Amino acid sequence: MTTMSPRRSANTRYGAGEENEEGPLPGSHPHGPAGEYGWRPVIILACLFFVIGFVTWLNGPLITFVQVAFDLSAVGAFLVPMCFYLSYLFFPLPATLLTRLTGLRGGLVAALVVLSIGIAIFGECVSIRVYPGALAGLFVIGAGLSLLQITVNPYVTLLGPAGKAAQRIAIMGVANKLAGIAAPIVLALLVMRNLGDIAGRVRAAPDQATRNRILDQFAHAIQIPYFIMAAVLLALAIGLARSTLPQIDISAAPTRDAPACRTSRRTGSWRLGVGVACMFVYVGTEVMAGDAIGVYAGSLGIPLDQAKFFTSLTLTAMMGGYVLGMLLVPRVFSQARYLGLSAACGLMLCLSGWLAHGYVSVLCVALCGFANAMIMPTLFPIVMSDMRERGAQAAALLVMAFSGGAVLPQIFVAIAPVMGVREAFVILAAPSYLLIILYNIGMQRRGRTDTAPVMMADP
Repeated sequence: MTTMSPRRSANTRYGAGEENEEGPLPGSHPHGPAGEYGWRPVIILACLFFVIGFVTWLNGPLITFVQVAFDLSAVGAFLVPMCFYLSYLFFPLPATLLTRLTGLRGGLVAALVVLSIGIAIFGECVSIRVYPGALAGLFVIGAGLSLLQITVNPYVTLLGPAGKAAQRIAIMGVANKLAGIAAPIVLALLVMRNLGDIAGRVRAAPDQATRNRILDQFAHAIQIPYFIMAAVLLALAIGLARSTLPQIDISAAPTRDAPACRTSRRTGSWRLGVGVACMFVYVGTEVMAGDAIGVYAGSLGIPLDQAKFFTSLTLTAMMGGYVLGMLLVPRVFSQARYLGLSAACGLMLCLSGWLAHGYVSVLCVALCGFANAMIMPTLFPIVMSDMRERGAQAAALLVMAFSGGAVLPQIFVAIAPVMGVREAFVILAAPSYLLIILYNIGMQRRGRTDTAPVMMADP
């Protein structure tokens, strides 16, 4: 456990496992969920998880927004999640190198600054209807979130006692999901009111000049909310840089509590590859259930003014799944068993959505959020436990696998017009859940799933 003396500078670095010679911080309890640092760092980190959730889950309604504002096809609109999640492919390794230079706290500050710049670029380019610029802004936002993922996740894991990590995970997960529920609603109410009416007016416009005037007015509404978000993030970065948040040295994290698995490098690489593939398809499926649900609903004849809220429905289901998982794991089910149950539940729901129609089919897709909720917090530590001797490499590859959110939704929107939206969803989601089930079965047979829980913020 990482500890820090209250009489030492908050900038002093301590490795995980270093003893505190001068006692715990005032008001803290060394055996509580927050550990000897107290609750203030936990609250600050919960705010960061809220930021991750809010920014990430804006993509769902943004797809519908840019489709109207830029008069795009579904394929063009789905460049939004593609550019956003592709950044996870390019930036985790540079982010890891930067974090080694700045430390975890410095990495958090840098991530918030990059995130603020990306949001300002996106808001400005959308308001003037420059779509390539808007996509570039999303790429920068994804870069900031990549750095935030690399820094905040090990930080919350090392902040307190390993045995109490699940309780800290619950706090971070709830903050993340609350933001994800709120973000689509806030965007819908602020800039997407009467979306169906706007789309109708554009279609009925007598000439291109009239159409452009309507779209310019509609797109400009996003500028002020995004500039406010950018300012808030910049202020948060300044506050974090000036805060007493402890500087934790991840390089000193001990591994004595769980012995490394001795396997050949070739066998280990093969298992790591399968684990990373599971993360890739999982993130793609999660993004389809959250960000693509509006397009899914629209293709089934559901009005746009209703479909724009469905991302929040998926996130509400995820919140329920996360809370239930935290109550059941490990009291009733091991995390390995719960991973298998979650993937099996997702498989049944996507098959049910394929067989159903209309609102029932959409509800099945939204409930996939319930099944998806605990896959991330269980799959990540299982892979990390198996690759303990190559933990840094495994962590970077797992974050890079978040790029699945760029690939699977784009395939979905490309094949949906050919084979039907329900069929396209099931042909992508069902094999993804099945791969996770098979990987989980194989790892349980090898006995490599006993590990303390680790939280990665949702991509």
